[in-house]
Amino acid sequence: MADGRHLLITLLLLAAASMASAQTADDAMLDARARALASELRCLVCRNETLAESSAALAQDLRAELRRLLAEGRSDAEVRAFFSERYGDVVHYRPPLQRSTLALWFGPAALLGAGLLVLWLTLRRRQRLPAEAFEPEADDVEANDREEVSR
Repeated sequence: MADGRHLLITLLLLAAASMASAQTADDAMLDARARALASELRCLVCRNETLAESSAALAQDLRAELRRLLAEGRSDAEVRAFFSERYGDVVHYRPPLQRSTLALWFGPAALLGAGLLVLWLTLRRRQRLPAEAFEPEADDVEANDREEVSR
């Protein structure tokens, strides 16, 4: 009978150890998901850092909220939607492509294109000018000569 008790205690200890091991694996998986999502969300205090990078107190609270939502069994998309509803699209480190964010996505390319167009038009206009247009005026030459003599 003592052998039966020892066997039962051993089995119970093994079951508890395997449950703890499974829980540790689940926690590790949950932490990995939380880190991945935190790297996609912006810190609302720092603005130029992700939640994963930020050490602000609000970022710590948001990371805890994110982990809690994941522990409840919510999907990554549901967590992103929760943060978007609560804080707006500004919370996304890479904002979604929609009407309100078109300037963010295409503004830099449009500004670069406009600058290149202005440069091209300016150079084209200068090409059409005669060579005399690039010669200094007589008044400018005299003023420059006087300035050099006074030095």
